[in-house]
Amino acid sequence: MAWIYLLLAGLLEVVWACSMKLSDGFSKPVPATITIVTMIGSFALLSLAMRSLPLGTAYTIWTGIGAVGAFVLGIVALGEPVTPLRITAAVLIVSGLVLMKLSAT
Repeated sequence: MAWIYLLLAGLLEVVWACSMKLSDGFSKPVPATITIVTMIGSFALLSLAMRSLPLGTAYTIWTGIGAVGAFVLGIVALGEPVTPLRITAAVLIVSGLVLMKLSAT
C-alpha cells in the first residue's frame, strides 16, 4: 500500500507544480487553491508512505515522479522546449528512480 500512496503523492506533486505555474505567482485564485489543496494531499500521502518505506527511497521517488511528470506536462500542455539535453536529464532521473525502487527492501 505504501507504494500506491507514494505514486499518488507523486502524481499530486505534478498537479500542484503545474497549477502553481498557472497561478501566476498565486495571483489567480482557482489555480492557487488547487496548488494548496494538492500540496497538502501530496504531503499527507508521502507521510503515509514513509511509515513503511525508508526516507531516502520515498523522498527520492516522490521528487522524481514530480520532476519527470512536471517535465512531461510542461512539454505536452505548456509548450515548453524539448531538447536532447532535457530528454537526457529526464531519462537519467527515471533511471535513478528504477534503481531506487530495485534497491528498496
